[in-house]
Amino acid sequence: MRTALGLRAHSGWAALVALGETRGALEVILRERLALVREEDAHWAGQPYHAAEGLLPEDARDVVARGIDSARALAAQEVRAAKERVTARGHEVAACAVLVGDGMPDWSVDEILRVHFRMHKAEGELFRDALSRASGACGLRLVSIPEKRLEAHAQECLAAPAAQLAQRIAALGRAAGPPWGKDQKQAALAAWAALHTS
Repeated sequence: MRTALGLRAHSGWAALVALGETRGALEVILRERLALVREEDAHWAGQPYHAAEGLLPEDARDVVARGIDSARALAAQEVRAAKERVTARGHEVAACAVLVGDGMPDWSVDEILRVHFRMHKAEGELFRDALSRASGACGLRLVSIPEKRLEAHAQECLAAPAAQLAQRIAALGRAAGPPWGKDQKQAALAAWAALHTS
């Protein structure tokens, strides 16, 4: 069964849904929470810019760099492991959809730390970027979907109205069982759209 991974990032973790499709029939192959920070580093690595606030510039840049490197390494490890679990069940992983933000100016760490809202924005981008890079590192075709445009993008790709797509996603949740909240619904819809994105 052709399958795509759908990923929705948070600070320090991501929701993953692997969705398979055969002749229009959909199936949740895998549903997981991926760790993007190590448990022992969670007190700082989930928000490395906040952890760097108030430090000397060189120390702050070091904390942020370590946080970014750690997130990228863990994202690659987690996405690779998820891909292997899907293929071990006999499915081909055709793509990886990552819900992305609006992007960010090319601010330096110093510029980000000077304005608090930039720290939140940078941390959101950090984990989305780590997942996007992980997709490529695992040899998967990356489909970046702006989170704010997910519904419109899915309607275009799947040639179906929003209400119909929502019904199909809700039915998947009933079949898969809980948890099936916003994270899982959006990850599943992104994965489904990725299967139909050339």
